[in-house]
Amino acid sequence: MKLSDFKIFFFSSLAAKYPSTEIESFFTILLEDILSMKRIDAVLNSDFFVDKENLNTLNIITDRLLNEEPIQYILGKTEFYGYPFIVNKNTLIPRPETEELVSWVAEISQKITASNNKKVSILDVGTGSGCISISLAKNTKNSIIYAVDVSKKALDIAKKNAIINNVTVHFEELDILKTEELTQKFNIIVSNPPYVREQEKKEIQNNVLENEPHLALFVADDKPLIFYEKIADLALKYLEKSGFLFFEINQYLGKETKEMLKKKGFRNIELRKDFAGNKRMIKASLH
Repeated sequence: MKLSDFKIFFFSSLAAKYPSTEIESFFTILLEDILSMKRIDAVLNSDFFVDKENLNTLNIITDRLLNEEPIQYILGKTEFYGYPFIVNKNTLIPRPETEELVSWVAEISQKITASNNKKVSILDVGTGSGCISISLAKNTKNSIIYAVDVSKKALDIAKKNAIINNVTVHFEELDILKTEELTQKFNIIVSNPPYVREQEKKEIQNNVLENEPHLALFVADDKPLIFYEKIADLALKYLEKSGFLFFEINQYLGKETKEMLKKKGFRNIELRKDFAGNKRMIKASLH
């Protein structure tokens, strides 16, 4: 089949499920991943003939997209902060909003290093695919990165991602809600914990709801800040006096999260919006 004919088939097949911009994005990804072609190659070589094996692969992927399976899970990989990451149904698919959190943490980490010339210890709670901890390892000098998660299967993926990206991260299986003690103090604690309330499920796209791990997504309506409160309590004991606590947060609970941190004794609390204008991340300290 000619590539131009497959493109027509691909777009018409998915038109009822996805907006055209998203289908275009899928097509570009598949061009590169399956056919090793750039977008411009497809334009210049519309008569390119897709062989039987690749056509079969593309048809299978089209069917899986029709079933609203995320393309990242279909291909088993994604990109975050410019780095390659393996993902599967045991890990959340990293979001671009989280890249902004990484940039903020990296900026503060570098300032700590510049001020005292000591190694900066960073703990990532609920690491999942390892996207935060690994990206920080790539972008912070003189740092030691630790990462914990309740899911052994997620940690297995995170460890592979650390190898792929040639960094050292100290991973540990840990249920943070059942944890009363940590092994050491940290300069920075960062977390993107579960924060979507059950009542917000109706806002979640079906491809997320039916595929991504609910353990890493949802919290009970009556305890929406359960992870934040627990991590904040641990941070009170295990943050260095000049340390910082960072969270990615539920955009609807910025005020509540800020107030919770204030009540616990945190200071210099800063709430930031993401590129879409949503209140998405927060920083606090004990000084």
